[in-house]
Amino acid sequence: MSEYDAYKPGKLRLKGEKSKSKKRKHKSKHQSEEKPQIDSDSIKHGNWWKISKIEDITGAVAIEFGSHVYVKALDNGLFTLGAPHNEGEGPSPEEILTGVYISERKVAFKSGYDKYLRVDKSGIVTGRSDAIGPMEQWELVLEDGKMALLGWNECFVSADDEDSIIAKSKRAGSEQFLTIRSHTFKEVNNLKDVPEEEQANLKQIEINYVKKFQKFQDKRLRLCSEAKKDLKKAKQDGYLHEALLDRRSKMKADRYCK
Repeated sequence: MSEYDAYKPGKLRLKGEKSKSKKRKHKSKHQSEEKPQIDSDSIKHGNWWKISKIEDITGAVAIEFGSHVYVKALDNGLFTLGAPHNEGEGPSPEEILTGVYISERKVAFKSGYDKYLRVDKSGIVTGRSDAIGPMEQWELVLEDGKMALLGWNECFVSADDEDSIIAKSKRAGSEQFLTIRSHTFKEVNNLKDVPEEEQANLKQIEINYVKKFQKFQDKRLRLCSEAKKDLKKAKQDGYLHEALLDRRSKMKADRYCK
């Protein structure tokens, strides 16, 4: 087990914070019968969905710069940009933070080493604090669909030329724009109603079902070589399973094919 995995998140030490009970909202019969919408952006990021409001910054979150590149915690209390991930992958364990919603303007973040993030006097983002104080609080700035994080020093978070995470710019530009992703409320995207095999692009969906129903003992994939353009229409019209079965039957690769 790595040093990172040895740390276990503890209780928050923010004084004066009161837990808020959440009222359950009952869906109407009409709502429950609606066809679930698949969040393609979330699927491309391993089912980590894009946060658009500050109250969603709670639980497991990751800070993304660019595309599929996340802020990574180091064992010395500093942060850097991790290696780019492939499409369909989520962040690595060292890239997962715990978000803490404080108020309508403020949040805090805790690393996997059980330390809170702050900006030091030289503008370097560190994770060495044991509790949340004024310097561990961050302001989420949202404007025109863009997102940035403002530290206590009135500077925005970004990465420098060496990929170290800093907060030194008084203005937010392209280098300061980021995305915060969450893995906490997966049901927001209605993915709980979507079969696991279908939480991917069409190519991967077909592979998933071939693996599930193939009858060959050698377990080698037999995929239909015909174009997949008809699958997109089949998915939109609600007969994707029939279309996939038809393609598998042409390869004699399904246990249910005659």
